[in-house]
Amino acid sequence: MQTDPINPNTHSGTTTHSLATHAGLANWLLRIGISAIAIAFVYVALVIPNRLSWISLWSFTNLPLEAILLCALLLLPGRAAIFVRSLAAVLLAAGIILKIADMSAYLIFARIFNPVLDTYLLSDGMGLLSSTFGQLGAVLFALALMLLATLILVCSYLALYRIQAIVQAHTKSAGISVLVALVFWTGMSISNWPRATTVFYDHLAMHVDYTRKSIAELREFREVVNQDSYANVPGDLLFGALEGKDVIVIFVESYGRTLVDSGNYASYIKPMLQQATEDLAESGFDSRSGFLTSPTVGGISWLAHGSVLSGMWIDSQIRYDSLMISERPSLVKLFQSAGWRTVGVMPAITMAWPEGQYYGYDKIYAAADLDYRGLPFNYVTMPDQFTMSRFQERERSSVTRKPVMAEIALITSHAPWTPVPTLIDWNSVGDGAPFIAQSMVGDPPEVVWQDKERVLRHYRESVAYVLDTLVSWINTFGDDELVVLIMGDHQPMPYVTEESENRDVLAHLITRDPQVLAAMSHWQWTPGMLPADDAPVWRMDEVRDRFIAAFSEPLE
Repeated sequence: MQTDPINPNTHSGTTTHSLATHAGLANWLLRIGISAIAIAFVYVALVIPNRLSWISLWSFTNLPLEAILLCALLLLPGRAAIFVRSLAAVLLAAGIILKIADMSAYLIFARIFNPVLDTYLLSDGMGLLSSTFGQLGAVLFALALMLLATLILVCSYLALYRIQAIVQAHTKSAGISVLVALVFWTGMSISNWPRATTVFYDHLAMHVDYTRKSIAELREFREVVNQDSYANVPGDLLFGALEGKDVIVIFVESYGRTLVDSGNYASYIKPMLQQATEDLAESGFDSRSGFLTSPTVGGISWLAHGSVLSGMWIDSQIRYDSLMISERPSLVKLFQSAGWRTVGVMPAITMAWPEGQYYGYDKIYAAADLDYRGLPFNYVTMPDQFTMSRFQERERSSVTRKPVMAEIALITSHAPWTPVPTLIDWNSVGDGAPFIAQSMVGDPPEVVWQDKERVLRHYRESVAYVLDTLVSWINTFGDDELVVLIMGDHQPMPYVTEESENRDVLAHLITRDPQVLAAMSHWQWTPGMLPADDAPVWRMDEVRDRFIAAFSEPLE
């Protein structure tokens, strides 16, 4: 190209104009892109469900009333605009964070997140992360959560800032659009069109209502927790049908009904339970089985323990804390008043456990007290066979002793379910050193948990190990004076139950004494270790009083 001889700057001017045009187009496209991202961010935040399994393309075809009202409020001028934008950003961020929390809570506990009752889960979650991924991994995860919450708030504010700039730059057309959209939404809502929603408001309102009800329920709970018909019953009127017997209450981690209902496990576990029935019968033991409904799913086992032993429905940490400072006698304490030596065997307890004072144990065996010389199996401090062996050695080997009532919380079937121990000869258990080799076999959790099929298999195998351990322990060390009540604490996390809403666990009573079986015959539990599909289902808070009533003198 040649330059104009009269105006030699013509080419340069054309180039400058062209660059300016391109720059203007780029800026326009950038503004359009930023605006689109801001609108999409707010829209998705308003309509996305709070449960991962509910998210689908249909989730994003809703017309949320909140979006229309938000645009109307963002039209306000001056300081009111700043206040509305700031308040809306906080509410939007809170809604997003609560939805993420709900998604996580559904995956782990099959319920929504409760801001009042679940805050303590942060510390417990840190403990689990530390045992699985190390202290550094847990700290990095906590920092990532804090950064995510901050990022959500900042993005909410910036997105609303951009949307406010758009609507205020086109006040008249934005106002007309808001009015038309509001009329359209109202008409669709009146005609029951399901896409006209208030899902974001409903979600926040649900959490506010849930929080309010939780606080009211806690007040009510604290008023009734000390009202108990067995509080003043003399010990000599309790458990007469069990006189002289060792009564062992065993909680099996994640021993849920899914094991006999789900196709992922039933074909493996049902035959095991049938074989367990036969193996126990060969040693003279009979068994009965039913189902219990747990107050928790996937974790927080102590809520189940508290419900069973107190006869109260303990479905939150605050209820549990209230129970711990109450005067309501636990099943353990009632056995203590009736003359039994009471013992708690808690291999998962690695720190101070002041709550143990409530239950009424004469002796607590925490992890350190069991003197395990092997290595942990990730979160699992020691395999269940060692726990049962140490209990046998410390509490049942003496010839001259009082009958013992023990609560034992077994943990091998606790996530992450790797590595899975194998049963060894009871005479070889010793101080646990023989388990060192087993604890070093297999892939670490971060590898196993990349493959869901492996996770399901490891869960199934860990439960199978616990069943083998308990049947073997009863057959090896059981006698005519042994009564064992085995139950799950809760269903495993929804990740391995295909998000089942069911909260039932398996329960078994095992003994050689036909009189014990006769005393609980009205329970109508299924003969054997495999409960029938229509076997009775009790809530866990019914266990204490039913157990007392079956084996004690009737109250006048």
